[in-house]
Amino acid sequence: MSKKVLIVGAGYAGIEAALTLNKKKRKDRIDITLIDKNPYHTLLTDIHEVAGNRVPEEAVRIPLKSIFKYTGVNLVMDEIRDFDLDNNTLRSEKNAYQYDYLILAMGSCPNFCGIPGLEEHAFTLWSFDDAVRIREHIKKAFILAEQEKDPEKRKRLLTFVVAGAGFTGVEMIGELAIWSRSLCKEHNIPREDVRLVIVDMMPRILNTLNEKNAAKAHKYMEEKLGIEIMTSTKILEATEKGLVVEGGFIDTATIIWAAGIRSSESVDGIDVEKLKKASRVVVDEFGRTKHKNVYAVGDLSGFLDENNNLYPAMVENAIQTGNGVARNILNDIRGKEQSKIQVKMHGIMVSVGNYFAVSEIMGRSLGRWLSIIIKFMVNIHYLWTITGFRGPAVYLYHEILNRKQRKNLIEKHYTTNMRAWWTTPLRLFLGGMWLYEGIQKALEGWFTNPKLAEFLGMASDSHSAATGSALYITKIEEAFSIKTGIINFLLGVESKVVDGTAISAVEFAKVDLFHFGDFNLIPWFLRNVVLANDGVAMFFQILVAILEIGIGLMLLGGAFSFVASAVSLGLLTMFVTSTGLYIDTWWMVFASIAVMGGAGRAFGLDYYLIPWLNNVWESWRKNRRFKLFFKGGLDRWD
Repeated sequence: MSKKVLIVGAGYAGIEAALTLNKKKRKDRIDITLIDKNPYHTLLTDIHEVAGNRVPEEAVRIPLKSIFKYTGVNLVMDEIRDFDLDNNTLRSEKNAYQYDYLILAMGSCPNFCGIPGLEEHAFTLWSFDDAVRIREHIKKAFILAEQEKDPEKRKRLLTFVVAGAGFTGVEMIGELAIWSRSLCKEHNIPREDVRLVIVDMMPRILNTLNEKNAAKAHKYMEEKLGIEIMTSTKILEATEKGLVVEGGFIDTATIIWAAGIRSSESVDGIDVEKLKKASRVVVDEFGRTKHKNVYAVGDLSGFLDENNNLYPAMVENAIQTGNGVARNILNDIRGKEQSKIQVKMHGIMVSVGNYFAVSEIMGRSLGRWLSIIIKFMVNIHYLWTITGFRGPAVYLYHEILNRKQRKNLIEKHYTTNMRAWWTTPLRLFLGGMWLYEGIQKALEGWFTNPKLAEFLGMASDSHSAATGSALYITKIEEAFSIKTGIINFLLGVESKVVDGTAISAVEFAKVDLFHFGDFNLIPWFLRNVVLANDGVAMFFQILVAILEIGIGLMLLGGAFSFVASAVSLGLLTMFVTSTGLYIDTWWMVFASIAVMGGAGRAFGLDYYLIPWLNNVWESWRKNRRFKLFFKGGLDRWD
């Protein structure tokens, strides 16, 4: 009989637990059900970007169906109201769910710390809905401020306060500082009329970072973004008019609370032991509660480190506890001993707007731009593990090409979109030319006779061909050059001369790399490696012909057009640094670059191939069973 595993909550921990159970169950008969009140998973680490209008909602909201496609996980959209752990039963308003094993993964929620008025008058930033609510409120505040005649009311509308200078608060105020520039321009409001304030009772911002990194972020926020930072300031009360703090009152229409969290309020009515701090559920070293078939993970779990300190409410903790609990459930089903859950925290990072970040990874502080790149890579890695190709592709699209905030001049140009089918004729023409070149080489004997030395202008004699009446020789004349030694650019004219008379001339471009005195890198490489002996020369000669034919067929069919275009660009680079590139083929360089932008996705095989590859990968990764053909294998995800 199948064992029933229920997982409540589709956050980072719940999703990791469900995917691990599905992947590791092998032949075990297990029914896995994931219950959440929403049909999507939210990237909570990036919701400040939605609140600050950097990215649209789709950037942080991932449909659960896309995550669990090709798995045996049952998805249920419901909200559990009653947890009857003695009878292994969960109940919603209309349904009841039986289980053999239960994983509590409901996450956390804001903690108002008993401060009067906060819950009624402050926005929170802890869910997708919160982020959208803040974004729309800020838009409305600027609209109303533009038409407000009373200077005091206008000032109040344009004062924005974030309470809490931890990661969430700093990231939120950073996004707002960048976005406010665009809003000021849109609504004809001077930037100096907007007041941005962040308040915290701690003596400095980002208290979990080392002092040097916190100081760097502090300086950037004050000097570059114009944010007013109030530290060592206790918040006393929130009212309809603003925020009461020690030593004064901030008149504002916008308070965003980002200073504290606790476990989900749904655990308050559950019969499990809870810690006083943040109401987290007490668990043993295996992730179990006092009910041995009930486990708690992520922000909900009171899992302790070797020093008996709570692990922070961070993604790494959620993923690793989710994975560990799933493995322990499988151990229990198989009659094996439970394994201690090991949580390894690798680092922390925080971004302040688009162009600034600080991080501490494995004990090392990274620079501003490397921190930004690392944050990108962490998100890409996570999305890759749950959605395959699709997640990173959508993430990079929104972060780089579809960013909504104000852009500089260069960004405005490279983020302009174009439909793929516009480049289809160019792709076909470029593919036809490569196929023609490859077939020509085949007909000229490139697969049977040595031709490469002659093609590269390195034949043993100086005569390269013959006309009907006489031998001709090749004459090179330099028209223009730029020589730096490292990279040398040459424009020249190649003439065919018969009996002292030029019968034809063609312009060409050539790039020399590392040409110092008598040493020229590319000719040296060609003579000593490519033309080292007849066997090696024939290998490279045949390879060039095959590549040309292959590129042509791939581009004509629109199959892996990015790869084909990249190889095309590589071959052209090889030609321009060896033989030179003739004027009538220069266009192929620019065509290769243009076609790399997804030309095969319209009227080409890439329309089917790329989704199919993603789906094959997803099916294998989630089930550890390799299948090339299955239902839904050609489903597209865009």
